[in-house]
Amino acid sequence: METTVGLRERKKAETRQAVHEAALRLVTEHGLDAVTVESIADAANISRRTFSNYFDGKEDALLYGEEQRIRRLVEQVRAQPPELPAWQALCGSIDDLHRYLGEPEREWALRTRLARRHPSLLARQLANHAALERDLADAIAERDSPVPARVMAAAFLVAVRLATHVWTEEQQARTLREVMTETLHHIAQPFT
Repeated sequence: METTVGLRERKKAETRQAVHEAALRLVTEHGLDAVTVESIADAANISRRTFSNYFDGKEDALLYGEEQRIRRLVEQVRAQPPELPAWQALCGSIDDLHRYLGEPEREWALRTRLARRHPSLLARQLANHAALERDLADAIAERDSPVPARVMAAAFLVAVRLATHVWTEEQQARTLREVMTETLHHIAQPFT
């Protein structure tokens, strides 16, 4: 029975990921307004009804990947050894997340940024980031820190966002992890 449940959950996760990837591809190619739920369902080779079992709308499907990474990042911060100071726990979570997800492709990151330029997606993304900031602050609240947890969480997220932008825009062959490590090191000076 446990194998069946595991297989069922894996199939659901694969379907969610396929729908997300179809939404990202179509929105990048045609723009958010030109893409319908039906076109995403067709591209993912599922029915409209099946789409509705997984997502409330095309925005949900498009932002699914980011929301999964957000959840995973918070889990990684909470899993850091309790004796680590707050900043080290945050930075250690990036290393663990990188080991889990691997190095992203620069082309994927560029497509993702293009797809999110729609005002409704930006609003949703800002809400996601505000929730992430609160969750990260809660995750490090009991750890040793020279500044309030909310300030540190916000500074950490600014560094992550800046590193991601630099990495997608630069022509150098550095990995995202290298750029992120450098950026986190620069911003950490007041916190360590």
